[in-house]
Amino acid sequence: VQLQASGGGLVQAGGSLTLSCAASGGTFRRYTIGWFRQAPGKEREFVAAFSMSGDKKYIDPVKGRFTISRDNAKNTVVLQMNSLKPEDTAVYYCAATTVIWGRVTEENYYAYWGQGTLVTVSS
Repeated sequence: VQLQASGGGLVQAGGSLTLSCAASGGTFRRYTIGWFRQAPGKEREFVAAFSMSGDKKYIDPVKGRFTISRDNAKNTVVLQMNSLKPEDTAVYYCAATTVIWGRVTEENYYAYWGQGTLVTVSS
């Protein structure tokens, strides 16, 4: 499956952005889709995931601010990011996996990755 992330940009603190991950070339509904981010000088980290069966997971720093949603008919996963903070600045990647739900925060289990989209939050 091929993934393409889009929607990044520059926003002021407190603002919102909507990231989209469009999939092609595979059976989209079979995959759990995750969002990861890599801030400058830091390792890539898990942000959120939406499983093939409807489960959702978020890291604590984004709970209540980010919402992940999925449209299997459109082969798209959206990450709605509200109340953005400067510490959310990073390149955001979407990725696909078929790993069990207990492992979805671990990037090594994701076989397919999009190209990344840059989110910059100014203070």
